[in-house]
Amino acid sequence: MANKSSQLRLGDTLSVFPAPVVRPSQYSPRILIIGGGVIGLITAWVLLDKGYRVTIVAKEWASFGKAQRLTSQISGALWEYPPAVCGQHTDTISLRHSKIWSMTSYKIFDDIASSPELSKASGVRMMPVNFFFPAPIEDIPEQFCKMKEIMSSGIRGFKRDAGLIQQRGISPTYGGAVDAYEHIAPVIDTDQAMGWLQNLVEKKGAKLITKTIHGDLFNQEDSLRAEYNADIIVNATGHGGIELAGDRTCYPIRGGLIRIINDGKDFPKIEHALAITADAAGSMNEIVFIVPRNDNILLLGGIAEPYEGTLDYTLDTPIIKRMRDRCERFYPPFKNARMDPDYPLAQGLRPFRQSNVRVERELRFHQEPFRGGLFMRPSRIVHSYGHGGAGWSLSFGCANDVLGLIEEALLDIVPKPLGLEDNEEALPGKIEMPQAMARL
Repeated sequence: MANKSSQLRLGDTLSVFPAPVVRPSQYSPRILIIGGGVIGLITAWVLLDKGYRVTIVAKEWASFGKAQRLTSQISGALWEYPPAVCGQHTDTISLRHSKIWSMTSYKIFDDIASSPELSKASGVRMMPVNFFFPAPIEDIPEQFCKMKEIMSSGIRGFKRDAGLIQQRGISPTYGGAVDAYEHIAPVIDTDQAMGWLQNLVEKKGAKLITKTIHGDLFNQEDSLRAEYNADIIVNATGHGGIELAGDRTCYPIRGGLIRIINDGKDFPKIEHALAITADAAGSMNEIVFIVPRNDNILLLGGIAEPYEGTLDYTLDTPIIKRMRDRCERFYPPFKNARMDPDYPLAQGLRPFRQSNVRVERELRFHQEPFRGGLFMRPSRIVHSYGHGGAGWSLSFGCANDVLGLIEEALLDIVPKPLGLEDNEEALPGKIEMPQAMARL
C-alpha cells in the first residue's frame, strides 16, 4: 500500500536538522520500533519528523572495530533500480512495489548528496555506476525492459555505450562484458551512514534501548505495548522475522565482500561502480560487484549463498578465492591490490523471504470475549522486513509505506495483505482471519 497521505521530500516532510519537522505533543502516538539496522533507523527518522514519539529496541547497534558488524554495515549499499544485484527478488508483488520504494529512496539520497557537507557527514555520494552484459541488451528481455524503465524514471546520467567496456579498462577476454550502460546512483559508506543515522534519530528524540526480544510479537503484543507505552509496534528485525513474526518463509542469503585499498597506488583509483548483475551473468550466486566504499576502500564481490546462516568465511574459503579471481579477470589491475589491514573481509546474512518483501500490517486478529461472542481486534503491529540485498535501496520508500500503515492501525482499520489493491476489500478469506467476526 503506497502512503498517499505524505510523500517524503527532504527539506519538506523530512529534515536533516535535529528538530523534528512536526514537534510531538503530549498526545502524539508512541511507536516502538524493534530493530536497529538501516530499515529501523530510517523508519524512525520518518516517524520522528511526522511528530511521533519513537523508541527503538535492538539487540545490537552499529560497531566500527574489527569484530563482526551489522548486516546493514556489511551491505554493498549500491542503490539499484530493482531487482537487486546480489540476491534479487523475483516475486511480482515485490517488484511492483520495489520500483516505487527505490525511486523514493533515490530522490532523497540524491538530495542528501547534493550538499558537500551533508554528503561527507552522511556517507552518501552520487557516482557513475556501470552495468555490463554478456550479450546485446535487446537479447536479454528482462534487462531490456528494465533499461527502458530506467531511461524514463528520472534516474540521472543514463547512457548506453558498449565503449564503456574499454573506457573502464575491463579485460577484453572477460566474456561477460559485451554491452553496457551507465547512470548516476547513490553509493553509501554504510559505516559512516549508520553512525550518522543513529545520531540523527537520537537528536530528534528517539530513545534507544539495547535488548533482545524473543518470541512471536503477536503473542506478546499487549505486554510489549504496555512495557514501552507504545500505541504501535514496528517490526524491522530483518532475519528476526522468522521468530518475531512467526514467519517460516524467512531465510538468509550469505554474502561476502573483499575490501582493498583504493588510493591510486596499486591501480588507477576507482571512482565509479562496476557490476554484472545476477540475471545477466547467468548465475544467481557468483557475480561481479565492484563498489567504492569511501575515499580509501573498494569492495570486491559478490556472492549469494541461500540458506547458509553461518558466518565462517575466510580469505582462503574457496568461494571467496573464486570471487577475488573473478574480479581480477574482469579488471586485471586488481592483481596488485593491497587488502584493508583492519577489515579485509566483510560478511553478512541478507534477510530474504520466499515470497516478497513484507511491508504490511499483522494480519492475525486478537480474539476477545464480547457479549457472548468473540470480538476480533486488529493487531497494531506493522512489519517491514525481508529486504534481502536491497535494504538501503528500498529504505525510504518502505518507511513511507510504514507511515501509512501506522495511520491505518491507529484507527484499527481492518488490515489488507501486501499486494491487495486499494480498491479491493480485505475479505476474511484473503487474510485468513478467524471465521468468528466482531459482534457489535
